[in-house]
Amino acid sequence: MTQHPTPLSTPARTAVAGRSVRRRWGAQDLSLIAVFAALLVVAAVVPPLQIGNVLSVPLTLQTLIITLTGLLLGAGRAFAAVGLYTLLGLLGLPIFSGFRGGLAILAGPSAGYILSFPLAAALVGLLAGIVIRRNLRARALWLGIAGIAGLLLNHALGIVGMMLNGKLGLTAAITADAVFIPGDLVKIALAVLLALSLHRAFPQLLRNR
Repeated sequence: MTQHPTPLSTPARTAVAGRSVRRRWGAQDLSLIAVFAALLVVAAVVPPLQIGNVLSVPLTLQTLIITLTGLLLGAGRAFAAVGLYTLLGLLGLPIFSGFRGGLAILAGPSAGYILSFPLAAALVGLLAGIVIRRNLRARALWLGIAGIAGLLLNHALGIVGMMLNGKLGLTAAITADAVFIPGDLVKIALAVLLALSLHRAFPQLLRNR
């Protein structure tokens, strides 16, 4: 009896020759990566709010977009989108807050926050993927926890950056960082609301990733 080959299916993993193979990114994935990288650039255009008396570290909408990117795209695509944005900024394009760019950023107090962006997006995306695929109850709560995990990573590396480049002690760096937390929690809540709406409109956006 002749067996006809089974065409590759749409899920992210397909059995081929007894192995599980991850589906490669297609045109839609690359488009989403480019769109969310562009959204981060747009977020940087919004004038930053300077907070804190010790160090001048800008509060921007970028953390909202980074969290939303993770909640919508999952770990891999979120890391690629935010990593692309970060790389272009470090290469010299003035796309960081305050229209800054270049490797000189790495010597400033914001270095830890900037370098944490792709990692935070990937962590949020990893946890969000688990929530979406397993249809966990109280989805908003679990997506919020995913966002908070990314927030903790972002702030932890930001504190390290201020200690190294700002020459602050641990207590002073934590104090300087703490003023950002209420605003970032509000941005996480907004990102979760947006993500829930978009996941309802596009249920397969993350489910098969």
